[in-house]
Amino acid sequence: MVEQRLTKFAYQTLQQGRSLAGLAHKQISTKLMEFLDPEASPETEPMSTEMLTALQSSIKRLEEIDWEDAEQGFYPKTQLFDAPWLEWAARYPLIWLDMPSTWKRRRKKITRDLPNEINPEIYPDYYLQNFHHQTDGYLSEHSASLYDMQVEILFNGTADAMRRRIIAPLKNGLSSFNNRSEESLRILDVATGTGRALKQIHSAFSKAELIGLDLSRSYLKQASRNLYTREGNFAQLIRGNAENMPFSDESMQAVTCVFLLHELPRKARKNVLDECWRVLEPGGVFVLADSIQIADSPEFETVLENFHKVFHEPYYYDYINDNIEERLLTSRFDSIKSESHFMTRVWSANKPL
Repeated sequence: MVEQRLTKFAYQTLQQGRSLAGLAHKQISTKLMEFLDPEASPETEPMSTEMLTALQSSIKRLEEIDWEDAEQGFYPKTQLFDAPWLEWAARYPLIWLDMPSTWKRRRKKITRDLPNEINPEIYPDYYLQNFHHQTDGYLSEHSASLYDMQVEILFNGTADAMRRRIIAPLKNGLSSFNNRSEESLRILDVATGTGRALKQIHSAFSKAELIGLDLSRSYLKQASRNLYTREGNFAQLIRGNAENMPFSDESMQAVTCVFLLHELPRKARKNVLDECWRVLEPGGVFVLADSIQIADSPEFETVLENFHKVFHEPYYYDYINDNIEERLLTSRFDSIKSESHFMTRVWSANKPL
């Protein structure tokens, strides 16, 4: 009991420290931008004291659920503390050095400032952008090396906790395959990026066959480094477009997708969901995590509206007004469930038997 209390206290202290660090970085960087490059400052709506209080309460609820899921055995408690702290500390100065170019892109509305060596013919046009105004978009190792740290700062240290919300519905959804060994299960993570979600899935399904799919070679290289263990990489990483996945029909028992749909135009969104349904075996589970939307979180509408003003997110406004449950039904999923955790909405659905 004492050990449990100490572990929980350590987790809460860590999360508080991550939150304060994220807030401090954003406040200092905003003041610096307003002083050095005021024209780059976006026009946003002020947030009320009530909304800030609601956001803080939402973070606390997320932390409680994160701890409770670990307590119930959905993933080991060591996962609550998993982060490459020394690596992030070494790279943190690069975020500051990157800021002037980010401000310039925002000020001049430059959205296609990408590496010269990129072959645009191998990517869909909507992908060839500086999402979030970040240097090189998703198309360089520099971008990939900073991404996880940038997301943690953006969400005040809650990004990993929000990603972990896919684990419980994933485990519950795979209950239809309880008569099979874990070794026989194939779990696909779509748009795996740097592999953070895939690593969390591995902590809960250490024997399952894990596959990560992503369009960016650079991000897959970073994922390979993140997923490396003494026994080698525990996941197969494949470059491919989620709109046309290189997998056979009904070849997966589970598919996950984290923080992708808001980056896609509406037609591509539909194509990805259709593909997730195609590769799933009947009875398989699809777990989707992405930004909350106005319909499910109207109290945070100002936050959502500000987000696409601050960052270059060309499809975000359409996404937050889209009906994802309806899209899942159109793609022939059933048993759809959903819930929100801070800034993330999680849907789980099954492919009918």
